[in-house]
Amino acid sequence: MNADRRRLDMETSSFDLLLGELYDAAMDDHSWSRYLTRLHKLFQANYVTLILRAPQDSDKGLMLVIGDIEGQGIISYITYPGSETPFVNCPVNQVFTVTDLMSLESWRESEYYRHYCTHQNVFHVMGVDIAPPSGGIFRFRVTRPETQKDFSATDRALCDALIPHMSRALHIHSLIGHKHSLSALYAQAMGRLSIATLILDGNGHLLETNQVAREMLAAGDGLKIVGGRLEASYPGDNKRLYKSIRAAAASSTSGRVALAEALSIARPSGQVSLGIVVEPVPQQDWDEGESQPAVVIYCRDAVGQSLLSTSVTRQVFGFTPSESALAMELANGLSLEEAAGSLGIRRNTARAHLRAIFSKTGVRRQTELVRLILNSVVTLGQS
Repeated sequence: MNADRRRLDMETSSFDLLLGELYDAAMDDHSWSRYLTRLHKLFQANYVTLILRAPQDSDKGLMLVIGDIEGQGIISYITYPGSETPFVNCPVNQVFTVTDLMSLESWRESEYYRHYCTHQNVFHVMGVDIAPPSGGIFRFRVTRPETQKDFSATDRALCDALIPHMSRALHIHSLIGHKHSLSALYAQAMGRLSIATLILDGNGHLLETNQVAREMLAAGDGLKIVGGRLEASYPGDNKRLYKSIRAAAASSTSGRVALAEALSIARPSGQVSLGIVVEPVPQQDWDEGESQPAVVIYCRDAVGQSLLSTSVTRQVFGFTPSESALAMELANGLSLEEAAGSLGIRRNTARAHLRAIFSKTGVRRQTELVRLILNSVVTLGQS
């Protein structure tokens, strides 16, 4: 008992550090290994497992394991044979061990123990099924070989104390993952619309861009990055750009409602000027610091080609591959003669394709065809 008491005191003294690593893991996938590794040592276990996804039908699920799994090293992502495990339908957020569910004789005779546990030298099992507020069930397991003692009341008490914190950390992790998924979805949607998106701090330093913006900045035709800051190619445009950025940043920090400001940025290449819109980024009350997003800039290249998908064009309009290729050239501003030359076909062949396209779409003029294509879902498909 005294040994258990000393161990509990030691565990309590390191509890703050343990929780710190747990909440780091809530915000960073890679930090879960540090947290689980600490538990691996704390519980004197041979394996510590967090089952991230339970098996569904043919899917074996996914789990994060700390321990030496068939020579894969300390940390391994492996599939989870959930259909065979006896640790199912356990009350959520309640710590259990093998003897809570069955006798040791029944455990030794179970198919799961004989096929999976003996090979990995697993005998003692302590676990809990954690149900965070965001939904789902995460299965936490700690194991020891038969040569070690079974999990004590102190072990169970520590595991029980961790449950609300793990539930909260998994909930935070789920919310952050959901937010990142939405951000990626929005960025993908803007990329498909050929809208360059740039996020700046209050001093005009670039924080984030989407793929379209990175390609535009790499070209350096109108907008560029100098010393980490967004700049226009010409001094007059740059002065107006920074006036708009400062106004948007001031509106962002003050909480005032500000209208978006549109600017035209000249291009050294002589092409049609870039059109940009400058808007403030709404701030949360607790947002603070120089690197906070303050301004968002949207830019559209009026002379850039539309991102059209050949496969989506065929699916939507029922075009043949040759008809789809011609339709995309026309939608990108080429005349029928120019499109024929670009595709390497005769003008009469292009005319025959165009007649077939008109018949399938119900339009009669090339301008109507271009409008129909650019207003359709074709521009949303992957090019």
